Amino acid sequence: MSKLQVKNVLVLGAGKVGSTVADMIAEYHRIPVTLADQRAGKPADDPLVRQITLNVEDDAALASELASHTVVINALPFFLAARVATQAARLGVHYFDLTEDVAATHAIRQLSSEATSVLMPQSGLAPGVIGMLGGHLAGHFDELYDLRLRVGALTRNATNSLRYNFTWSIDGVINEYCNPCDAIVNGQIVSVQALEGHETFTLDAEAFEAFNTSGGLGTLCETLRGKVRNLDYKTIRYPGHRDAMNFLLHDLRLIERRDLLRQVLEHAVPHSREDVVIVFASASGLRDGRFEQETRVGRVFGSRLRGKDRTAIELTTAAGVVGVFELLLQGQLPRSGFVGQEQVPLEAFLSTRVGHYYQGLGVTASSPSHQEPAEA
Repeated sequence: MSKLQVKNVLVLGAGKVGSTVADMIAEYHRIPVTLADQRAGKPADDPLVRQITLNVEDDAALASELASHTVVINALPFFLAARVATQAARLGVHYFDLTEDVAATHAIRQLSSEATSVLMPQSGLAPGVIGMLGGHLAGHFDELYDLRLRVGALTRNATNSLRYNFTWSIDGVINEYCNPCDAIVNGQIVSVQALEGHETFTLDAEAFEAFNTSGGLGTLCETLRGKVRNLDYKTIRYPGHRDAMNFLLHDLRLIERRDLLRQVLEHAVPHSREDVVIVFASASGLRDGRFEQETRVGRVFGSRLRGKDRTAIELTTAAGVVGVFELLLQGQLPRSGFVGQEQVPLEAFLSTRVGHYYQGLGVTASSPSHQEPAEA
């Protein structure tokens, strides 16, 4: 497939992740970026990143800006994903986003049958690269029994009772902790509850826990239906976090009052830029007639990009979408319709200019020491 010529890119949302996406495109591709947000940003003398004020809920203003760009990367909150994707599809603009929201992804997929451009939601870390990793491992077995995917964006110095500081969106955390989660159990796609499926494990002599959260698998369950016995995705946290959140959500019933939950968390739980991202995947099944297991594990820390300090979650999330954007440029993605993350070969992604942020996922790693799952 021929390469795609892109003159400019529109990035919606000038928060920490959106600005990292813009800088990553500028740094690695030297393509002009329009960084749009509803709040006016500080004027910057940057020949590649131009900041503008845009209210995406103004349909005319959004359509006007989209029409002057070839590609849009949506780094706005999940509840705006379907609105932006609908306009992008109508105008033939290639669309990527970072949402973990299952309903938004279903809505975007419904647009794809008549779309003349790519519609690729869930292009960050989880969902996103973790789906590529899962699809990669699944292809290594003649008969796949179990596929376990685990991701954690953790503060490196958790001192409060939640054993957690916010390293990314409060709205995103609430969404994934409150909504049902997809999984495959005994070959059947099922819905399981967030915060359940609690387990503990050690990795490099450090203790962690993991539990179900929503959205991390993207479309992987549908893709692997009939090809795997058991598939699940869980978020990694430090021990004790899950019990504290379960108390807030269920014992205090704040799951029924998410606006109040957001206020409580925003007031009581600090944000931190001292973070680490842990990615772990394990697959087991039959290979050449023998029962085998294969694992991948990676840790990512923050670093500098275009003269600015970036956190691990900013870099890994941005690299997920910038990597698939590069594959679109190279002609390695379809030119139209819905594209799921697991359709992207992991090797192709890791070979992009930003693939180095996921160093370690391309090699086999030792399996962590698991304990028996605890009762949820």
